[in-house]
Amino acid sequence: MSGRDTLGWRRVFAVLGPSTNTVVEPEFAAMRPAGVTNQYRDIYIENAKALSDEAFMAGAEIITGAVDAALRTAMTCEPDYLVMGVSAITFIGGAPACERFVTHVHEQTGKQVSVGSVSCVEAMKAYGGIRRIAVLSPYYPMANEHVKRYFSDFGIDTVRDLPLRCKSWTDISRVTERQIADALKQLDGDDIDAIVQVGTNLSMARMAPVAEAFLGKPVIAINTATYWHALRSNGIRDAVDGFGPLLTHLELKQD
Repeated sequence: MSGRDTLGWRRVFAVLGPSTNTVVEPEFAAMRPAGVTNQYRDIYIENAKALSDEAFMAGAEIITGAVDAALRTAMTCEPDYLVMGVSAITFIGGAPACERFVTHVHEQTGKQVSVGSVSCVEAMKAYGGIRRIAVLSPYYPMANEHVKRYFSDFGIDTVRDLPLRCKSWTDISRVTERQIADALKQLDGDDIDAIVQVGTNLSMARMAPVAEAFLGKPVIAINTATYWHALRSNGIRDAVDGFGPLLTHLELKQD
């Protein structure tokens, strides 16, 4: 018997994220239109209990090393497309390193992939007029430097950044809305065009459009940008309410 997946008759997405991540799966599920399924596959990592600059970067390296095993598992469900539910490893090393990562994933699987770093840049292009930003992350300063370098590779200047320095991988998901709101207010200013949030275990998909309203400028949540990029890359243009302009009407810009 052949044909399309009964529930994923439009697309079956294989979503890869760290085993410590508890945010990507429910946020992507909330954004999922009919006919698309998200098949979540873990990238195994121990939960670091005392993160620091060095420990965070070492953890990112471990995640990178575990990606191939997760890809092999993901491919057993015969997905149409891959979505990376982890972001730090796609920023580290700037645009050239990310391009190598995307190429490696394609060579291993034969599939195209949406990654957070690329998706954030594409989201900024879709909004238009964004050249100076502030960045919010759950990371540490060393990792944020890589984020800033990545954006600078596309001519985007990070005026300010705020690494929340979460103490473990799972602590990232425990950052409250009040803490995020306070951080966004701290980052805001007349000298920036937008705020970009990175770190997929930091829950901000539903909060970003609310923040846009009270700050009066684009606020891009990485999980929203990544899932939007996956949908639009697959020709899926359903309007999904509650997550801001990306999922209601904005399109990928053709270079």
